[in-house]
Amino acid sequence: MRTRASRTPFRFGSVAVVLLTPVLAAAGCGGSEPTTGPVSGETTTAPTTTPPPTTTTATPAPVMPEVILSLSPTATEILFAVGAGGQVVAVDDQSTYPADAPMSALSGFTPNVEAIAGYDPDLVVISYDPGDLVVGLEALGIDVLMQGAANVIDDTYAQITELGALTGHVDGAEALNESIAEGLEELAEGQPGAGMTYFHEVDATLYSATSTTFLGQLYALLGLENIADPADEDGWGYPQLSPEYVIDTDPDLIFLADAEWGESAETVAARPGWDTMSAVRAGNVFPLDETAGRWGPRIVDFLTTVYQAVEEASG
Repeated sequence: MRTRASRTPFRFGSVAVVLLTPVLAAAGCGGSEPTTGPVSGETTTAPTTTPPPTTTTATPAPVMPEVILSLSPTATEILFAVGAGGQVVAVDDQSTYPADAPMSALSGFTPNVEAIAGYDPDLVVISYDPGDLVVGLEALGIDVLMQGAANVIDDTYAQITELGALTGHVDGAEALNESIAEGLEELAEGQPGAGMTYFHEVDATLYSATSTTFLGQLYALLGLENIADPADEDGWGYPQLSPEYVIDTDPDLIFLADAEWGESAETVAARPGWDTMSAVRAGNVFPLDETAGRWGPRIVDFLTTVYQAVEEASG
């Protein structure tokens, strides 16, 4: 067991890595991870494909973590994508990508401090704290980085930059951000979805995500119009729509983030009245995979799926 008494928290620039972002919502993107609403003081910006410039204050930590444990599927993907996979000793039971990630029985939803500490990690990366996780790990001298769900596209770039700096992979993070920006820009060229409407189904109770959310911003890059926007009276970003509302707005495309829970074009068509909708009649109901619930390196893969759906519906 390494001695921890003399250790200090890793730092990113001048900011300690323990970020206590409150969890405000759990109705987010596809169910892969807990999601958060806007953090106090944050503003929602227009969709962008350009990563923020790297600042000179973002320097690698003086002592690099050699034993990293990830309880966030998105953080797991980022760590491996920037080149820090060799430092990761274990990931949670929802970290299904990449295939060679060392999956364990650890849970990011109901984390066990003792089980985590058993790996003797230098750094634990989380996306959610049920209330006592950070406190419990810090009491054991274990450093924690909390990266909540992205509220805007720029959050993806920022989290990649942060993890790259903390793990000694600044160049890998910069290259990854550039690749993501180029991929999004290429897909968004000409806004191929302009003039088309869509419904993004978070779950079968008809919660959706508006254009102000991270996912909504990605859809907007293609020029798609979100039918949920007028229904978000309180501005939360995740309104629950009624079946009548969805039927009446008659979207051109329907995307199912709950496909992994059994929803499909067939189950949608079987709902009362839904077989009259344009998207159902035209076969424009598209299941989404786990990338709909991740805000890391594979957002280009997610938008590619949407792009292909737009092409299919247009053809």
